[in-house]
Amino acid sequence: MTQKQANLILATVSMAWGTSYIFMKLGVDAIPPLTIVVLRCGIAFILMAVIFSKKIIRIDAKALKYSAIMGALLCGIFIGLVYGVKNTTASTAGFLTSTTVILVPVLQIFITRKLPSKKTLFGVMIVSVGLAFLTIKDDFSISIGAIYCLLAAFLYAIHIIVTNYFVQEVDALQLAIFQLGFATLYATIGTFIFETPVLPHDKIHWFAILGLALICSAYGFVMQPIAQKYTTPESVGFLFSLEPVFTAIFAFIFLQEIIMIQEYLGALFILVGVFLANSTSKNKKIYITQIHEPQ
Repeated sequence: MTQKQANLILATVSMAWGTSYIFMKLGVDAIPPLTIVVLRCGIAFILMAVIFSKKIIRIDAKALKYSAIMGALLCGIFIGLVYGVKNTTASTAGFLTSTTVILVPVLQIFITRKLPSKKTLFGVMIVSVGLAFLTIKDDFSISIGAIYCLLAAFLYAIHIIVTNYFVQEVDALQLAIFQLGFATLYATIGTFIFETPVLPHDKIHWFAILGLALICSAYGFVMQPIAQKYTTPESVGFLFSLEPVFTAIFAFIFLQEIIMIQEYLGALFILVGVFLANSTSKNKKIYITQIHEPQ
């Protein structure tokens, strides 16, 4: 695979993830949040396990252990996103979740004990201003939906950093597929404890679930680690920062969402900050995950 092909695939992954907020918005009012996660991850896991059965049938204990950790993070990410979308607009959820891109270098500070570049720090400051515009209301309260989205972004930043380490130890494809299986297991346990499991009844709800499972999970989370092996961290950061832009476009087209001027301003600040944080010189390392061949 060439770098150009890898970048094209990652652009489609970013677009696929942009649709996830639309699908969640379509299904969240009729299907309990944990059940959405079960169906989304379960269908994706079964499909990918069937397609790549020969490549994943021989998995060792280390790969299973790492998959279990990633699956727990993935389950938490999806739960946070569903509750976030339930309590805010799809567009706002997309922009809030995009803060993952700048949370990664912030978390890396505690791991490497080194400050990132000045551009990255400045980008973090700009994003913080954007977050204030998006999350703080006129009465200075913070939307519960925004809190859930930011929690999902935080967990995804951890997921990115953990993935960067794990794929150097085990097969990336096995890791990508079995994390979906473990996420399904955890969400299933949660469903029987906290919810009454139900299946979608309407076509639109099945459409939403299948969209999340096939487009966002099966395609997005499996193609991501595969394509990232063949491109640069700079390209990955740039392409993934386009996700909220796709979300806003799809939300306007399919949900007729129109956000307030204050929210547009916050989204603009977040986009500028994210782009700035990913414009670090190629001579410097930026803290976005880069997938390596398993050692």
